[in-house]
Amino acid sequence: MEIGPLTIHFYALCIIAGIVVAVWLGDKRFISRAPNGQNVVADVAIWAVPSGIIGGRLYHVISSPANYFGKNGNPVDAIKIWQGGLGIWGAISVGTVAAYFAYKVQEKKKVLPSFGHFMDALAPGILLAQAIGRLGNWFNGELFGRPTQLPWALEIPTNLRPQNYMTYETFHPTFLYELIWCSAVAIALIVWGKKLAPGQVFSAYVALYSIGRLLIETIRIDQANTIGGLRVNVWVSAIVTTLAVANYLRLGRRSAKI
Repeated sequence: MEIGPLTIHFYALCIIAGIVVAVWLGDKRFISRAPNGQNVVADVAIWAVPSGIIGGRLYHVISSPANYFGKNGNPVDAIKIWQGGLGIWGAISVGTVAAYFAYKVQEKKKVLPSFGHFMDALAPGILLAQAIGRLGNWFNGELFGRPTQLPWALEIPTNLRPQNYMTYETFHPTFLYELIWCSAVAIALIVWGKKLAPGQVFSAYVALYSIGRLLIETIRIDQANTIGGLRVNVWVSAIVTTLAVANYLRLGRRSAKI
């Protein structure tokens, strides 16, 4: 949308709105566990958020190199984040590493709970941020699934349809499915997370999100690299789910011994 000389990208606005919600909710949850933790979430976010965005973009570009460095690609497009394309796996992994080191700096200033407690506090907000970010895919007309005639099917303009689907008009709104899944998991973690050991809420977030993402990936039709006939993100989702479940169980056993 253009307002005078300014161009407003709704995808970018959704990302920003998601970050605001994640920091706000994470701060409220963390302070409830650490009364002296004022401003810790915001201070950590200053490092974790940019790192997560960079990591997410790097993952997207690396996993879809032909779009930017292929025959018809333009390397400059790799930095145009507002056009869409943030890989959640890169965002979470790089963002978590940055958050860890930033949190260690905060621990030197005041007495704080473990990093596991901190990430548990952030997990539901991160999920809501992902849900809000998926609205940006609707504005960009991207990340939809196979053709369908279901009542909630999404009509996609001809210029945004894949070459092999030009004769179809309506498609699965896979970004909406992910939005709903992320929101449902966030609510579940808020309701039942208090019963879990430190670090288990974040592990549950990673595992549950990955399960939903794996299923959603199977109906997406946007261009993607494949391994053994399956989209790379299907493999990544399966691997991440396995690792997250294993860590969830490990943390539970360790807590039971204490």
